[in-house]
Order: sequence, then structure tokens, then C-alpha cells
Amino acid sequence: MKVCVLFGWLLILNVYGYTQEPVKADTLIKKLDSLQQKQIDSGKATINTNPTAYNKKTTLGVKTYFILLGSNLKQQFTSPFHATKKDWLKVGAFAATTALLTLADKPVSKWVSDVTRDRRGITTTSKYLTNISGTYETITLSVIGGYAFIVNNQKLKTTTLLATQAYLTGAVVETALKFLSGRRRPNFYNADGTNSNRFYGPFAKGHYDIQGNKINSSFPSGHATVAFAAATVFAREYKDTKWVPIVSYSAATLIGLSRLTENKHWISDVFAGAVLGFLTGRQIVNNYHRYQLIQSGELKEKIKRNKRNRIVFQMGNVQGKILPGIAYKL
Repeated sequence: MKVCVLFGWLLILNVYGYTQEPVKADTLIKKLDSLQQKQIDSGKATINTNPTAYNKKTTLGVKTYFILLGSNLKQQFTSPFHATKKDWLKVGAFAATTALLTLADKPVSKWVSDVTRDRRGITTTSKYLTNISGTYETITLSVIGGYAFIVNNQKLKTTTLLATQAYLTGAVVETALKFLSGRRRPNFYNADGTNSNRFYGPFAKGHYDIQGNKINSSFPSGHATVAFAAATVFAREYKDTKWVPIVSYSAATLIGLSRLTENKHWISDVFAGAVLGFLTGRQIVNNYHRYQLIQSGELKEKIKRNKRNRIVFQMGNVQGKILPGIAYKL
């Protein structure tokens, strides 16, 4: 339902003539992948969030939207093959932190249960926050996108579309990880009345909650993933407007905490989902700005600047002899 609403809203873009398709699909994906591997967008200078950078050349038409969405998914799932030593060190740090948090899973779950017991205000608010990252997030993004069209704010239109890409990409990635982890949720109880936070792997038997309803894997938190993915898009696109990152990440954090008070996730699930969402949102933003470089013509100028003022090794003719030499190229 949520995905259908998002896709339906995207199709409305054609009615408003929001289409700009100057590059072939396969060519664009190859260019985006090439730029990712060259890390040409590393550094803040290449992330141009000035409103003037969002124009007819850099708009996301329906076709381009899905090309970039496919590119995002491809880059997400192939990223381990392009990871550097530094990247693997970060992965190791993340894995170690998550492992340590698993030791706090049960104590935190019990503490939260004790705090929220018989406190209707907390439980009601928790359910509302949980829904914000579900059906309500679809509504929220639709409202923001509708407002952007009404006031004709090109940057806000693009940012909202990128947020939907982050939502969809994050959902696909966390679903794959859920399948691989096969972890039981805190509201799953064994026959003896105990619960477990173990990882049972991709071939684990189906799990059921205390009411007998079948539930999927707990790790990572899907709500935290998509909430932080969308929040990161808005936070990075509007990084110069101080209140936007604060509001975005605060809302995502509250959604993550609601999964604890709802007793649907362990704290390590929420942490992993938040990190995954942040990385997903960042990747979506970086990929769009690669596209922005390609479309705006800034890419050629950037490459040209990188080639200037450099020392090069070359062969030269000196009195009829071919000899090696070093030259300073302007």
C-alpha cells in the first residue's frame, strides 16, 4: 500500500510536465557508477545545494527517477566489492559496536517495559510515532511534495523525490538483511515463557508473537532504517538551514525509540537501522549530485581543473633522441 501510494504520486509528475530525459538509461548508470568509483564527489565542494542548482537540466523526471533508483540499489548491493581498507575498518567498528549493544538488549528491553507499564500517554505516543515511519511517512512526503509543486520550489521537489528514493532503497536493503539475520523479536516467547535475541540465520523457521501472529526478523529495525534514510536526505540537502537537520534527526530518533517502547525491537536493532538509514540517505544524496554534475556540465570543468597545474612524466625529442622527462603542465 505504502509503495503503491509513493509510485502513484510519482506518476503525477508527468501531468505537470516534470520530465527531462537528456541521457540514455544505460549511459547514465555507467556514468554514475564510474563517478562513484572515482569518488569525484568526495568533499563538500561538489555537493551543490544552492537553489539555482536545481533546474530543468537537473530535474528528476519519472524515467530518470527510476534510473537513479536502480542505480542506488545497484550501488548499495555492490558496495562491498568497491570498499577500501578504511571502509572495512568502519564496518568492523560498526559490527563491534552492534555486538556490544546486544549485551544490553535484554536489560534495556526490561527497563523500557517497566517504565512504560500502565503509562497510557507513553504507549499512545509510541504507537503514533511508529506509524509516522509507516503509512504516515508516505502521507507526510506526499504533503511536502504537493506543497513544493504549489509554490514551485524546485529544490524541495527534488529533495522530496530523493527522500522517497531513500525510503524505498532503505526498505529493500533492510528486508534483505532481515532475511539473512533471522533474529527473534523481543515480543517472541518460547514455550517456557522466555525470549531470545539470538540470530538464527536465513533458514530459520517462522517466528510468532504472543498472540500467535507470524512476525518477520527483528534485525535491523525497518522503521529506524527508512526514518533515518529520509531524514538524512533532508538534513544534507538543507544542511545550511540549521533547524532542518535538527528536526529531521530528532523525528527519526523518536521513531527509533518508539520501536523499543512498542517492544518490537531490541536496542541493537534500532542502532543498526539508524546507521543503515544514515548511510542509505547519504548514498542517495551523493548519487543525485553526481547526476547533477553530469547534467549541469560542471563535471567537465571539474575534471579540467583537476588536470591543471600538475607534474607529468612524458617522453620528448631532444636533439633527435627520444628521452624521458618531467614537465609541469598548466
